[in-house]
Amino acid sequence: MQVRNLMVLVGCQLITATSTISLVTLGGIIGTSLTSNKALVTLPLSLMVVAVASSAIPATLLMRRFGRRGGFMLASSVASIGMFVGVIALQQSSFVLFCVATMMLGVNMAFTQQYRYAAAESVAPEFVARAISFVLLGSIGGAFLGKELVTRGAVLIEGIPYAGIMAALALLFILQILLLSMLQEPAAHHQHDEPHSDRPLGDIIRQPVFLAAVAGGVVAYGIMTLIMTATPLSMHLTDGYTIEETSSVIRAHVLAMYLPSLVAGFLIDRVGVTWLMIVGALGLLATSLIGLQGHTFLHYWWALVLLGIGWNFLYVGGTTLLTYTYSMAERFRAQAVNEFLVFGVSAAASLLAGTVMFYFGWTTLMLVPIPILIAITMALVVVRRDPLLQRRIARVEGDRYD
Repeated sequence: MQVRNLMVLVGCQLITATSTISLVTLGGIIGTSLTSNKALVTLPLSLMVVAVASSAIPATLLMRRFGRRGGFMLASSVASIGMFVGVIALQQSSFVLFCVATMMLGVNMAFTQQYRYAAAESVAPEFVARAISFVLLGSIGGAFLGKELVTRGAVLIEGIPYAGIMAALALLFILQILLLSMLQEPAAHHQHDEPHSDRPLGDIIRQPVFLAAVAGGVVAYGIMTLIMTATPLSMHLTDGYTIEETSSVIRAHVLAMYLPSLVAGFLIDRVGVTWLMIVGALGLLATSLIGLQGHTFLHYWWALVLLGIGWNFLYVGGTTLLTYTYSMAERFRAQAVNEFLVFGVSAAASLLAGTVMFYFGWTTLMLVPIPILIAITMALVVVRRDPLLQRRIARVEGDRYD
């Protein structure tokens, strides 16, 4: 394994997670203070995810041309500038500028979401699932740092609530640039054992395993974004929980998103990638069922914890499954399609969260994911016997025991 690359990526993932947690926790709350239109309070977060989706393909093309390190460093620079724009937005009470700031963070996220691909390309094929899981562990540190920043950083700049948080994030992204300068180009250090292949994009997309992998990522991120974006609105603005109580639930959710990464890679080796994804879908289904039971702190806590676990298993599994469907020559095109679809749906879910919450309420929001999760579970059961998946599993197992 390329230990140096993995450690750099873990550190960068920690910083990215800190920023994401801070903005997810405060985005709707800050939006409420900057606009009187309640239906628009989640627009900054929605535009952030829209920026992720719209930047996914350009990000992939840039990294294909200039390399992972150059692309990641450029993205961190954009994010740092964006957070300084956020400070100005809060200073001037400008909703529009705050939207610009979150969109600049979204551009960064389009790149940083591909840390997991950089990790996969830094190791031998039999270690791909473990490498993806390992890098995501950086978000555990982000869960703690993000909560501390949210609860203690609101008054760092006197007279401008939350501006100190934006300034601290800007400095963290400068640190991220320094870390990324130590990244080695992953593809240059990793040789796949598969024959060279460079098929048309249509041939890659039509593979049932590819469709199942993308569907797993789309469902995992879409449902997670929908519920996580709505939770601070429901808890703080509707049910009257404090910022600290709300951020505690979000922290528990983020820990639940990434702690399973300690075992996800090993579980894929043990029970298979599709079974892990099915367990993830069932975890997301349990989120809806608990969320329908009530509005107590524990209802929110358990729903968000299960949301995190379900997301991890379905998303890590989907990413691992995706790597089975393309060669190194095809990887950028296949990854671009996956990222665009995953974050396009996530953007729609983020915008939908505020609208559903304010016009229909928490109960309706909990009902939306149920038919989708039933459908993805059935699709995963069907794809388990696909010949491509069976051949890949046999090859990886052979490499592991040679």
